[in-house]
Formats: sequence, structure tokens, C-alpha cells
Amino acid sequence: MVMAKMIRENVHTENIKRIEKKSPQTKSAFHYLISVIVCFLLVMPCFSQSTKKINLTEYTAEEEAELYWDSLTGGGMFMKDGHTISFRVDDPVILLDYNKLAVVEAPAQINGNVYVGDDFRNCIENLLKSEAPEPYFSIGAVLIDPGHGGKDPGALDTITVDGKKVQVQEKDIVLDVGKRIYNLLTKKYPDKKILMTRDTDKFLSLEERVEIANNVKLGEREAILYVSVHVNAAFDKSAGGFEVWYLSPGYRRTVISESEADDAEVLPILNSMMEEEYTTESILMAKYILDGLDNKMGDVMTNRGIKEEEWFVVRNAKMPSVLIELGFLTNPKEAAILIDESYLKKIADGIYNGIVSFIVHFEHSRGFTGL
Repeated sequence: MVMAKMIRENVHTENIKRIEKKSPQTKSAFHYLISVIVCFLLVMPCFSQSTKKINLTEYTAEEEAELYWDSLTGGGMFMKDGHTISFRVDDPVILLDYNKLAVVEAPAQINGNVYVGDDFRNCIENLLKSEAPEPYFSIGAVLIDPGHGGKDPGALDTITVDGKKVQVQEKDIVLDVGKRIYNLLTKKYPDKKILMTRDTDKFLSLEERVEIANNVKLGEREAILYVSVHVNAAFDKSAGGFEVWYLSPGYRRTVISESEADDAEVLPILNSMMEEEYTTESILMAKYILDGLDNKMGDVMTNRGIKEEEWFVVRNAKMPSVLIELGFLTNPKEAAILIDESYLKKIADGIYNGIVSFIVHFEHSRGFTGL
């Protein structure tokens, strides 16, 4: 992944060499082809005439590894102990730790699953014997944004708990969950900036929230994640479940302004490239967070999936960003869950686990999430 800050610092012609070192996405087709040819000199010997098909999902579970697989693009990543193998269905060339290529029997998609040959497994086993590379890009900051606050309560309703009427407000629930996520991330990552747009019952406009996000100072090769937390509501009292939203891929932001680039002709290309990066990363982060919530809350709430929409905060935050809807406050059963301490802990744990999973994926894949 190449964050906007890095692109802005490297749009000058005299810095092309630095761009090529930092980002495969920003290389010209010619230079990228040259780099691929050079990589072939570093091919790891894994190839064999393989006939046995191995279910990669089952193998990943056996190895206690992690597999990211997109059936639409055919691209995937196998990750374990800081090592990464990137592959694509029907392509015999795989990429090992982003610095070596290997030729294997092409992975195949059969009945929705990925199958590989013995040579692919040999590549994994040989790679795991070597020392894992140091992360090249890192997540420098995570911004948790509890929605609403102050004069804006968000969704609200009154429910009966132990025979008593209790008013439930979205702003209180999301602040509670936001603080829990903040505390978990702070303990996990003392070296990263873990931030909140608000940690009290304070009103912030949408513009103020986005301004906070876009003005976080980052170090070189650092990225920031934006996580907005909300609670849903509907006229239909039976509507329920949690979901995670990301920005519609068709929406186009101005990620890099004209004042930040010397060459106006290059600017549309850089903006398009950054937008593709943010979309890919936002979808992946949404998936990890949804999986985390499902693991903790799937037995009491419906998993409504990941969805796309042009919410103000996600379309104006110049970074990978998601918006989480924890459940429906207007559903009496879910409203009771959303004020229950034990469930609030589970919700926060689920979101935290999803964020951590994305950070691990991002940093172990050297920040390159485009498959």
C-alpha cells in the first residue's frame, strides 16, 4: 500500500528512484517489467510435476496460518509467521515475501475452493525455514470515531429492563464501545498512535471528525486507519443485525490536491491509484472487522455482511475507512444487548480483533494489498 503522504512526497521527477523502491504501484510499466525480470533471477526452486491436489483452506487451518482469498479476482495470500505467499488462480508464478518468484503448478479454483499442488506446499515449507522480512510499511495510527455526541443523541428508543423504562441512546453506546476498543489497542500497540475523535459526551460535526482524521501526523512509510462506530435504527422493529460499510468503489475523491503535485498531468493518475488502494484496503478491513464481530456476536445477532455506501465520513477521510453499525437500537432484543456490559465487551473485542487482523495482514504483506 502507498499512502497519500508518501505519494505527495515523491511526485517530483528527481525522486522517481525513491518511488520505485517504495511502491510497485507507482512504477512505469517498463520499470515494473524490468523488476519482474530481475526477480526471476531469485526464483525459489519449488517446482515439481505435481498431481496431488491440496485444499489450501484445509491446509491453512492445519498449519494455523492465515489465508486471504478473493474468488472474484482470483487473487490470494497465504500468511504465517511474518511470511507471505501471493498467488492468483490459473497463474503458475507466485510471489514469496515480495522479493522472490517461484514457478509452480497453477492454483485452481474447484467448487469455490482453491487447490494447489505439492510444489506450492514445498514453497511454503521452504519459506518458513527462512527469516521473515522486516515490515516495510506500518500502521502508524488508528482513529476511533464514536458517532454523534452532545446535543446529537443519534438513534434513541425506550425499552423495558426488569420492569423499568430505560432510554437508550446511540451516542452513549458507541462512546462506550469506542473507549473499550481504544483501551485494547493502546495496550496492544504502545508504539502506535491510538486516537479518538471524542472520549466524552461531546458534539462534533462531520466536518470536524474528518478534519481530525486528515490532519493526523504520520512518519515515513506509515498509514492511518479510520473506524467510525454507530448503531442502527429502523421503522421495522424486527430489523436487526450488525454490518460494516465501506466507500462505494465508484465514488472518486480528490486524495491529492493540485497544490501537492507539481505535474498536473500526473495528478489524475495518482488520485486514481490512491483511490484503488484505499478501496481495496477498506474492503479488507471491513471483512476482518465483520469476521471479528461474527465470531463474538454471531450467536445472538444476524450478520448482515459488508456493504458499500457514500457516507460523509468515509468519503471524505483520505485513508482506508469503514463505518460499523453495531445493531438496531429500535429492535427491543438488540437494544437490551447493546446496554449489557458483557455484550459490549464482546462487541469491542470483535472489532478489536478485526483491526488487529488487518494490521497484521497489512504489515506482513509489506503494505501491498492489491492482488
